[in-house]
Amino acid sequence: MTKDQKNEVIELLKDKFSQYQNFYVTNTESLNVEQVVKLRRICFDKKVEMKVAKNTLIKKALENLDASRFSGVFDSLNGVTALMFSESAKEPALIISSFRKDGNIERPVLKAAFIDGDVFEGDNQLKTLTTLKSKHDLIGEIIGLLQSPAKNVISALNAGGKLAGLVQALESRAAQA
Repeated sequence: MTKDQKNEVIELLKDKFSQYQNFYVTNTESLNVEQVVKLRRICFDKKVEMKVAKNTLIKKALENLDASRFSGVFDSLNGVTALMFSESAKEPALIISSFRKDGNIERPVLKAAFIDGDVFEGDNQLKTLTTLKSKHDLIGEIIGLLQSPAKNVISALNAGGKLAGLVQALESRAAQA
């Protein structure tokens, strides 16, 4: 690979790292061609970009962007590395989990995941990453929680009309006696 080709790959990777807030570093070693093609097809269908690159080029691209921000990922850059870029924080984790389950295999292995500035290292984090909620899900839950007390107040005020009627009935009984 010539120096120009390496610089081209570094620039491409820098663009991807800048474009996506979430990326996964995986090990796809020992997958056969058929399995890799199937994994790429699943990624394409789920709008996850999968790129394979040399570890040194990945590291240079990350260092050129912000070495301190991505420093937690550097230790995972060894062996065969495939990157998965996604808008969704958990979609690559779901793809990896289901791919492994469907094929009854242990690959691809999660080396690290960079999610909105946080680094999750190791394959043991895969289950955690599959349960992440999206920003929209969290906003929806917060809105639901905020609406709940308001609904209770409105319900109590509506019931207050019944309470007021009961108080008036008691007052009129007391006035007649």
